[in-house]
Amino acid sequence: MLGDVNQTTETPEMPEPPAVPEVPVVPGAVEATVRSPARTGEGEGGRRRTPRIHRAWFVAAVTFVTIIGAAAFRSLPGLLFDPFKEDFGWSRGTVGLAVSINLTLYGLTAPFAAALMDRYGIRKVVAVALVVIAAGSGLTVWMQSAWQLLLCWGLLVGLGSGSMALAFAATVTNRWFTERRGLVSGILTAASASGQLIFLPLLAWIVETYRWRPAAVTVALAALVVVPFVWLLLRDHPADVGLKPYGAEEFVPKPAPVTGAGRRAIRVLAKAARTGPFWLLAGSFAICGASTNGLVQTHFVPAAHDHGMGVRAAASLLAVIGIFDIVGTVASGWFTDRFDARRLLAVYYALRGISLLFLPMLLAPNVHPPMIFFIVFYGLDWVATVPPTLALCREQYGDDSAIVFGWVLASHQVGAALVAFLGGVARDAFGSYDVVWYASGALCAAAALMVLVIRRRGPGRVAVAARVGAGAV
Repeated sequence: MLGDVNQTTETPEMPEPPAVPEVPVVPGAVEATVRSPARTGEGEGGRRRTPRIHRAWFVAAVTFVTIIGAAAFRSLPGLLFDPFKEDFGWSRGTVGLAVSINLTLYGLTAPFAAALMDRYGIRKVVAVALVVIAAGSGLTVWMQSAWQLLLCWGLLVGLGSGSMALAFAATVTNRWFTERRGLVSGILTAASASGQLIFLPLLAWIVETYRWRPAAVTVALAALVVVPFVWLLLRDHPADVGLKPYGAEEFVPKPAPVTGAGRRAIRVLAKAARTGPFWLLAGSFAICGASTNGLVQTHFVPAAHDHGMGVRAAASLLAVIGIFDIVGTVASGWFTDRFDARRLLAVYYALRGISLLFLPMLLAPNVHPPMIFFIVFYGLDWVATVPPTLALCREQYGDDSAIVFGWVLASHQVGAALVAFLGGVARDAFGSYDVVWYASGALCAAAALMVLVIRRRGPGRVAVAARVGAGAV
């Protein structure tokens, strides 16, 4: 009987079942093994069908909202110089020191946060960072001594915000996008300005009406509200949902978790520090931080108040900078996809330096047209430097670019921290911020020259650098 069954010539012919397409197995992405039009973009007859909206844009949107929530705390320090002096007798130098520690840790934490995201995933790192920010801001309500300000606002908020720094945006951009990276990095960079735009007038009103403690609580709550969005909606890698990065031709498997996050960050720094472009990028970006976060964001409101302008009016002007910063940064991302990043940076730094040289002559008790022109002009340039700087990091350092950018960002914050502290000391010593404005304008001219001497790297050399970096790590 068994022999009869095995004889195919005597078995009645049966209709063949419909052919089942072979399913490719992609390591690290179980969902990618299901072959369906929604996953692969293939319709009937094997023709490609592109989804209307790629999932990468939803991830970018969640990242945008997350950075907005974290940006609330950055709007507050410039409003607290006078309240802290009235309540505790602290000088502007003391408050500036707390902001300086905050900005320094913001920068130094960024490269380690990028490595931790490679090890533990974006969601976990960002969610913990938001909780730390909320704790640091909330605990300031009970402080009575200057060391408590340094601990809460300097240490805790600095560490938390460093994990939410632009290295977060760089990691999301590098993982989820192959095309439109310049545009996306510009949009995510603008999120910080959007947070400033949303919260600064509100916090100024709270400080003037209810004093500074309710404002600190508002910042803490803003950070906590974002946590559920991060945990439920953010995904670490396109392979988690069986998709290719936006604009990619082939599926990219999710890389295995990278152990030794701290060692990797240090190793990447040691390798990058042996190259000239790293120091040129780090030096120019330090000047960028000195002339934005350290100077204008920290000292513009008290400087305007010195000239008789109300705190709420000065805060509103700073918020308007945020409006035009969104336009300028998104436009800068678009330009970065099309023009030489070095020349873009040179133009940005030169224009910023010119505007800062004119600012001491524009400060007055009332808002007048020349001041509005400065706000618009400076706002367009506020962080327009980020997309081309990030593009140069990708061009020079390949797969290590996110961590290298984290170290470059660290230099940005060190520059900001120095000016945040020294600006307050200069105001206490000279009774005016004029010398700080002029010095920053001159530094911006130096930054424009620094970026112009960075040599371009061809695609072949970038690919070699990426392979060498991957092997080293």
